[in-house]
Amino acid sequence: MMEGMTERKFLMTTPVRMARRLLPFPRRVRGTPDALPTFAVPAQAITCLPDPVAFRQTLLELIAQATRRIVIVTLYLQDDDAGREVLEALYAARLRRPELEISVFVDWHRARRGLIGSRKSDGNAGMYRAYAQRFGEGVAIHGVPVQNRELFGVLHLKGFVIDDALLYSGASINDVYLARHGRYRLDRYHLLRHAGLAESMAEFMQRHIAGNPAVRLLNAANAPTARGLQPDIRQFRQQLQQAAYSVPPGTAGPREVAVTPLLGFGRTGNTLDAVLLALLRGTRERVILLTPYFNLPRPVRLVLGQLLRRGCCIDIMVGDKTASDFFIPPGQPFTTIGLLPYLYENNLRRFARTHRRQIDAGQLNLYLWRDGDNSYHLKGLFVDDDVAVLTGHNLNPRAWSLDLENALLLRDPARLLQGQHQAEWAALRQHATRLSDYRALESPGQYPEAVRKQLKRLNRTRLDRLLNRLL
Repeated sequence: MMEGMTERKFLMTTPVRMARRLLPFPRRVRGTPDALPTFAVPAQAITCLPDPVAFRQTLLELIAQATRRIVIVTLYLQDDDAGREVLEALYAARLRRPELEISVFVDWHRARRGLIGSRKSDGNAGMYRAYAQRFGEGVAIHGVPVQNRELFGVLHLKGFVIDDALLYSGASINDVYLARHGRYRLDRYHLLRHAGLAESMAEFMQRHIAGNPAVRLLNAANAPTARGLQPDIRQFRQQLQQAAYSVPPGTAGPREVAVTPLLGFGRTGNTLDAVLLALLRGTRERVILLTPYFNLPRPVRLVLGQLLRRGCCIDIMVGDKTASDFFIPPGQPFTTIGLLPYLYENNLRRFARTHRRQIDAGQLNLYLWRDGDNSYHLKGLFVDDDVAVLTGHNLNPRAWSLDLENALLLRDPARLLQGQHQAEWAALRQHATRLSDYRALESPGQYPEAVRKQLKRLNRTRLDRLLNRLL
């Protein structure tokens, strides 16, 4: 009898719990970006790497030179040539220095399935176990289940800590992110050499993630099922909402940049989301916003509208729909996931139509990035000339409420990094085209027939709004 009552209660409360997770309005976190604790990092210790080839080379060089620790945090480490290259480099580094501590953190659910559209498999976890059997212990690969299901949120933290260096990028590890075999997925890549910052990022993973009962080794035999971890995952979520990086109070000197690592998780009390909104609200003249999927949360859209009314200049760069990692080229079998680039383009079209007056005046500049069959994965903000945000946060509702996210806030009142930022922005625009008018985008009536049919069905049932929240 009690079991039946419990099951009915679960079924009745499930829609409510889902709605709470998906509501887009986070409660504001008190404080301002200027009041945040910070690491004072010498400007010359911060380097912007130019492309994915340099990112791959730097990562492999740092691994080969490591003497004390390697902590890699990424969404996934793929079972392909690039993933195997990195994994073999980690085992080789451990063989050279048996005292070296190596930990890799990836999303639990993503690691245990195959690629979307492929046949059922053990996913990347199968490769992890095979390497552990072949090379033995020494490389701990942790699966982090942020939610009970991948659909409702993933580990989206970023950062590669190697000794006292932090290599930060939104990229995961696979062939296309590391520019193997002639194609690349463009991201941002920064190397920061600072012992305190590196320690903070590594210590967070050990203190809040590695020892949690919900987090298990993926390269060990007999890993539990996600269902068996559900009680631990619920407690894990609650603990993550209270977690933060350890950052000492301090101020940056005249030749230093103030760097603050930030964490974001959940709809309420989300520090990262609150700081992003505060930065946008505090804009004096100009914002540059980078996102791969044009699906801005409502609070962000409202703030951007306020900035335009105040006379601020806004530049937004997104990928052309053909530069999306979800785009399915004509002639290939079409699946529902291929609708996403068209949904995002429709979002952009509506936004451009709403703000066509500011586009005509040059106050709002919308850039579409495209370079052959390569793809686009940039995230981040530049606010005026003295603030930058490095992050894997997509600036979409999913990142706003469901995924576990982080970022590095760089405050640079002396504008020591201004030249780097300008060079990065100029390089990005080499493969971007400014949108002159919303009509320059392909209209839904011009989409392939399979896309039109499914979009019509989604619009009729209003499921397009749910997909915008979840994907």
